[in-house]
Amino acid sequence: MSRMDFRVFSLGSNDQLAQKISDTLGVELGQIACKAFSDGEQHVQFLENLRGKHVFLVQPTPPPAENWIRLFLAIDAARGASASEVTCVVPYFGYGRQDKKSHPREPISARVFATIVETLGARRFLTMDLHNDAIVGYFRHAIADNLLARRVFIPHFRKFFDKALADDDFVIVSPDVGGVARAQSYAKRLMKDAELAIIHKERTMPNKVSRMKLIGDVKDKITLIVDDMADTCGTLSAAAKLLSESGAREVYACATHGLLSGSANTVIDDSPIKKLFISDTISTDRNLSSKIEVVSVAEVFGTAIRRIEGGESLSELFETE
Repeated sequence: MSRMDFRVFSLGSNDQLAQKISDTLGVELGQIACKAFSDGEQHVQFLENLRGKHVFLVQPTPPPAENWIRLFLAIDAARGASASEVTCVVPYFGYGRQDKKSHPREPISARVFATIVETLGARRFLTMDLHNDAIVGYFRHAIADNLLARRVFIPHFRKFFDKALADDDFVIVSPDVGGVARAQSYAKRLMKDAELAIIHKERTMPNKVSRMKLIGDVKDKITLIVDDMADTCGTLSAAAKLLSESGAREVYACATHGLLSGSANTVIDDSPIKKLFISDTISTDRNLSSKIEVVSVAEVFGTAIRRIEGGESLSELFETE
């Protein structure tokens, strides 16, 4: 399939990332009009012919929920305009933390959104570092690929922490038991002897941790907390404080998705964290703490789109040397 047979559109949630993706592909963003009426209802209109085209819709879905609504409308509009195929590019999957039932008589919200996307006719779904990899299984008909931010983070960290890595003074930290696999995937790619520390935490309610305990030795080490998202940053700050009190020489953190809700920036500023690395899956066009460094994932999504268009495998994107 030639390049003229596909188009990339930004639905407004993260125009900067969409532009970088299109630059990676060497194409211009497609023409589309997205707006909200005075009562908050969303409206989408493609401003070019889509007949026979493979349409890629770039739309991370952090709050508000209207970001999901706009994606739904665009899928329907593209299918109605005779697009040959629709692929959703959703770097951040909103509602991904509601991936299972915790109490009786409540929905599995992540599954609800996956079902709607499929029902509307999207054939593929590209996302990144899902809170739970099992969400991919909620797509019964569409092909869902969960890309990995470590493809850009690992090379970045090899340069940034080169001295600590060479001196064997580096420890990767998992912020909870559930994140051990993710932390190990970073540790084994950054170090010969993959040193890992784990923070065990107990939550009494969402975003509230009642107790934390460190498992592992971080004394006199450069530490890097690896997580999938930074939301209020309260638990991240508490984890950094625990590491500092346990003798860590320096504390860094990385999170694929920088939600940074509420007073997160102030929390980061007041924490022992020396630098927080985030990606641009969520728009960074806002005031960010001076401690935050953004690493773009546009190359990962651009490569995925190019491979899909060329009929090539995406498996290479799941590996990092």
